[in-house]
Amino acid sequence: MPVTSLTTACKQRPGVARRSLALTVALVCAALTACAGQPSAADWAGSVCSALTPWRGAISDLNTQAQAQMAAATTPEQTRANLVALLNGAESASERARAAVAAAGTPDVAGGDEVARRFVGTLSAARDAYAHARTAVEALPTAEPATFYDGVVAAFTALNREYAAGALDTEQLDSVELRKAFDEVDACQ
Repeated sequence: MPVTSLTTACKQRPGVARRSLALTVALVCAALTACAGQPSAADWAGSVCSALTPWRGAISDLNTQAQAQMAAATTPEQTRANLVALLNGAESASERARAAVAAAGTPDVAGGDEVARRFVGTLSAARDAYAHARTAVEALPTAEPATFYDGVVAAFTALNREYAAGALDTEQLDSVELRKAFDEVDACQ
């Protein structure tokens, strides 16, 4: 429908014209999305590795910082504050990585939907594990140091168990193209 015809139709029958325009816009958007396609295995792997590299760095930096703070902590209250900051930072870093991997889309390989879902799920599980540990540590009473530190051990044992349960082994990828991409893409080295 030419623009002048659309303008006339809008004046004469605004409801019909708006529905027609909305349908046209929806069809154009759908067509553009379909034309955009899925990223190649190499492009997807590069995006995923670009998301995971800063995440790993943030987790490593947080652990290093927490070790220094823990060595200087003299009370359960200081220890709790340091651990809560560590776990909160790790939770936030995991969520940023999860969002970036989700934004990478679905690789154009057989089973790409499942692979993308598993990667996003792994980062969601890591984020949730850190959140659960943070909540557990925040709730620990500090009046009795021995009880507090036993609670910290229990919270981190649960964190490690939860984290391991959600881990994804890229060696087990069903896609030869993705395994090759993860081995060859510069961002993944």
